[in-house]
Amino acid sequence: MKAKLSFIVVMLIFGSIGLFVKNINLSSSEIALFRGAVGSLFLIGASFLVKQRFSLKTTKKNLVLLLLSGAALGFNWIFLFESYRYTTIANATLSYYFAPIFVMILAPFLLKEKWTWMKGLSIPIAFLGLLLVVNPGGEMAIGTYNHPVGIMYGLLAAALYTSVILMNKFIQNLSDFETTIMQLLTASIVLFPYVLSTQNLNYAGLGIKSLSLLLVVGIIHTGVAYLLYFSVLKKLKGQTIAVLSYIDPISAVIMAAIILNESMGFVQIVGGVLILGSTFISEMNWKLSRKA
Repeated sequence: MKAKLSFIVVMLIFGSIGLFVKNINLSSSEIALFRGAVGSLFLIGASFLVKQRFSLKTTKKNLVLLLLSGAALGFNWIFLFESYRYTTIANATLSYYFAPIFVMILAPFLLKEKWTWMKGLSIPIAFLGLLLVVNPGGEMAIGTYNHPVGIMYGLLAAALYTSVILMNKFIQNLSDFETTIMQLLTASIVLFPYVLSTQNLNYAGLGIKSLSLLLVVGIIHTGVAYLLYFSVLKKLKGQTIAVLSYIDPISAVIMAAIILNESMGFVQIVGGVLILGSTFISEMNWKLSRKA
C-alpha cells in the first residue's frame, strides 16, 4: 500500500509540472537546461545516500546510446514546454501521451514485438481521438493560444520521448536509476551550447517567483519524483504501474481546469478519452499476452 501511495504521489507531481512551467519567465530551452542540471545534481547527491554505485566500464559501453537518448530527452522537454505555451495543459498533455502509440507502431520493426489485433485497433482509435482534440469545431487560434501549433509541439515531444524509450531498450547492464542520471547529465551538457547560442543568458532580472518555480521543477518534479519513482518501481506489479500511470495525464487536466480555469469542450473530452483509452487497452492487452 505504501508503494502504491508513493507512486500516486509521483504521478501527481508529474501531472502538475505544466502549472509551474507556464509561470516561469524563461524560454523553454532554458527551463529544460536548468531542469536537467538541477535534477541530475540532486540525484547524484541522493545516489550516495541510497548507496547506488556506478560502473564506469558499463557506462562507457553504453556511451553512444546514453548521449543520444540524453540529447533526445533534453529536446523532448523543450518541445513539451513550448506546447504548454501555445495550447492548454490538457491539449499538451494529451498530445504528449501519444508516445505509447508511437512506441507501439515502431516496436514490431525495431524490437521485433508482434502486433495483436487489439494493438492494431488501438492505433486508429488514438488518431481519431487526436483529430477530435486538435480541431473541436474548427477553432484554430483563440486568444493567446494557437492550439494546432501547441499540439504539434506536444507530438514532437512525444516522438522524442519515444526515441528515448526505444533506445533505453538497448542499454545494457545499467540500472534505471543510473541510466536516468546519465541521461539528465547528458541533456544538460547538450543543451548548454544550444542555449548559449540561442538565448541571451542574463538572469539579473529573473524574479523570485520564477527562480522558486524553477527550483521546484528541478528538485521536486525531477530529482525527488525520479528518486521516489525508482524506489517503488520494483515493489509494484507491471499492470499496477500501467493503471496508476494514468493519474499523470488525468490529474494534469483536472488541475489545469481547477487552478487555471482551462476548459475542454465535449468533443475534446471524447478525444482525450479515446487517446488515453487506446493506450490503456494496448497496455492491458500486452500484459495479458505476456502471461498467455
